[in-house]
Amino acid sequence: MRSILTAIATALPSSVPFTGPEALERRTGIAFRARVGANESGFGPSPKVIAAIAASAGETWKYGDPEVHDLRAAVAAHLGVPAANIVIGEGIDGLHGLIARLIIEPGDVAVTSLGAYPTFNYHVAGYGGRVVAVPYRGMQEDLDGLLEAARRERAKVIYLSNPDNPMGSHWDAPELERFIAAVPDETLLLLDEAYCETATDFALPALDINRPNVIRTRTFSKAYGLAGMRVGYAIGEAGFIGAFDRVRNHFGVTRLGQVAALAALADQDWLHQVVGNVAAARERLYEIAEAAGLGAVSSQANFVAIDCGRDGDYAMKVLKALEARGVFVRKPMAPGLDRHIRISVGPEAEMDIVAEELPRALRDAL
Repeated sequence: MRSILTAIATALPSSVPFTGPEALERRTGIAFRARVGANESGFGPSPKVIAAIAASAGETWKYGDPEVHDLRAAVAAHLGVPAANIVIGEGIDGLHGLIARLIIEPGDVAVTSLGAYPTFNYHVAGYGGRVVAVPYRGMQEDLDGLLEAARRERAKVIYLSNPDNPMGSHWDAPELERFIAAVPDETLLLLDEAYCETATDFALPALDINRPNVIRTRTFSKAYGLAGMRVGYAIGEAGFIGAFDRVRNHFGVTRLGQVAALAALADQDWLHQVVGNVAAARERLYEIAEAAGLGAVSSQANFVAIDCGRDGDYAMKVLKALEARGVFVRKPMAPGLDRHIRISVGPEAEMDIVAEELPRALRDAL
């Protein structure tokens, strides 16, 4: 019988790019005491967000506004740009899927970094594109290498996250601005800024809404504490942003998601408090790593990559030992990065558990 799947779908492997903590708990029967692997915000959303969700819960029988008008206007006002330069979507991953749908045709090339956040790669493959990966330069994405690959391959898009996931490293604004200026006109730069709130302002280039080949994606999942709501936004040139209406799921951003994101954006005092908590918890993770005799990558995200001091196999054993002790973490998998484990920041109680269990996991892994 002839397959009803497309040739592209038939050729793709079935996979889930991230194993969630719930799946690990089902598999092992061990409940996690410290959920510090998915870069969620253990500090939670603003109490005003929780109140807004509760007040609107009875309206869940209604669809969300398909134009996402109020949230789009609020994000635009917050950034000081016109609403025409903003599109709201189902988290960054949803927006990346739409970007791939808008620009990728079979055979088109997307350039990314080997070991970088992988979801955009899945979208590219789903539309028949080809991913060309450039190794990191030390613990940072290689800007010159990305540019060289894009020119050589006549790439349709370059994907770059800043601050970086999974390492937490970053490029400062002047270096990024030079990079942006050098991107070929026919290549789109997809700049993923999921961790922009926890980064210093010096890591973020000035917004340029007139450059048609740059689009920046941000999210309410991290510092705002709304990972479960799936709300993100993209900033770009108005013509390109307008094209999202040709392909987006117009009811994809839920009513409660819009309510929650509006309330979160309005409570900047809570955001600033969380950003301070993140910075303090990063320092605690550096101290935990040092006390265990390990090094750590300086981070501007809400996680820290800790060098386990040996190779990738040993780091995986450390990860598994932490899981067995009720601590959920993740790790990079690419050569050169894979000797690290990645630990998300969290409240003091979770950091205490990490401090207690990491030395034991290191011994268990020997």
